[in-house]
Amino acid sequence: MSAERWIELAEEYGTPLYVYDKKKIEERYGKLTSAFEGKDVRFFYACKALGNINILKAIKNMGCGLDTVSINEVLLGIKVGFEPKNIIYTPNCVAFDEIKEAVDLGVHINIDNISILEQFGNYYQGNYPVIIRFNPHIMAGGNYNISTGHIDSKFGISIHQLRHVLRVVKTLNINVEGVHMHTGSEIKDMQVFLQGLEVLLDIAREFPNLKILDLGSGFKVPYKEDEKETDVQKLRDIISGPIEEFQKERNCKVEVWFEPGKYLVSESGTFLVKTNVIKPTPATVFVGVDSGFNHLIRPMLYGSYHRIDNISNPSGTERIYTIVGNLCETDTFAWDRMLTEVNEGDILAFHNAGAYCYEMSMNYNARFKPAEVLVSGEKHALIRKRENMDDLLKNTIEVDFD
Repeated sequence: MSAERWIELAEEYGTPLYVYDKKKIEERYGKLTSAFEGKDVRFFYACKALGNINILKAIKNMGCGLDTVSINEVLLGIKVGFEPKNIIYTPNCVAFDEIKEAVDLGVHINIDNISILEQFGNYYQGNYPVIIRFNPHIMAGGNYNISTGHIDSKFGISIHQLRHVLRVVKTLNINVEGVHMHTGSEIKDMQVFLQGLEVLLDIAREFPNLKILDLGSGFKVPYKEDEKETDVQKLRDIISGPIEEFQKERNCKVEVWFEPGKYLVSESGTFLVKTNVIKPTPATVFVGVDSGFNHLIRPMLYGSYHRIDNISNPSGTERIYTIVGNLCETDTFAWDRMLTEVNEGDILAFHNAGAYCYEMSMNYNARFKPAEVLVSGEKHALIRKRENMDDLLKNTIEVDFD
């Protein structure tokens, strides 16, 4: 999308503003399906990345399934038309009542806790199939906070507890239809997939009725110009051999599942903000914008990098700036970043803002959440209105104890 188009959208809808390009999402999904064409592979979009119902509808219409982590995400998926058989529910540390509700809805259930597995077996007596999530004890991911497969992670059942799991499954006659793992986002070494697959295949051999190998996701998305994304065709080649050998050994086919989230939507999103002030100090020049970590917390939460462009002055002289927000808090988006000269009123574009950006927004400092716009070719539409004071107050109850 061009800088001129972004500026037009910022003028029409105001800032701060999230803009998503539907065509880019379609391109990313097409790249995955083309790479694995002819293979028994299914994709389930990890909707925690970006859960606006218009995005979910678009992804459903592409033929993708849905990966959910809460009962409300399951309900959103069903609301927009996903069939239960195309939804996988992978909760963590939830009450058993939430899992029962998901079973009632008929979706795939992924369990990552022995206690919950025991409760499930006792309650359903083998009448409802489950997938079991294992922790492979593999360190992967761009930041410790988004690595989910290492030994200290709360996610998954440790592979060292496999014998315990097998005893529970046998004793309670649990119908295990699949095994699952997810080592974390931002996997940079493709051998991690192969290493994880080998661990998962060893576990899969213990379950005679197994039909599904869920390898999670973590496909690399480039944030910086010198970074490379995961080569999904090479990934297909790397994992095909071990899986085919496993199928020959078992004399039956298994489906391989992936759960891409960031890979599908990250590049589709752009976050547009307006420059409020230019503030020179003895140490730096601050560009203060009309947003903060209440709208985009990733840089502050786990040091994520977002390329930033001054789209109001794309050909200006480059200078060094520190880009900060308008909160009464330290909310630095980027230190010592080269931008074309910024003036008050200029629009800045944060790239790769489609995943885990709006979803983590909040009302800190009583600031309103921003609007979201979806672009499809020449068309564009508001898909979430900007909040106002009524939204801020709608769930509060004023009381008087005097």
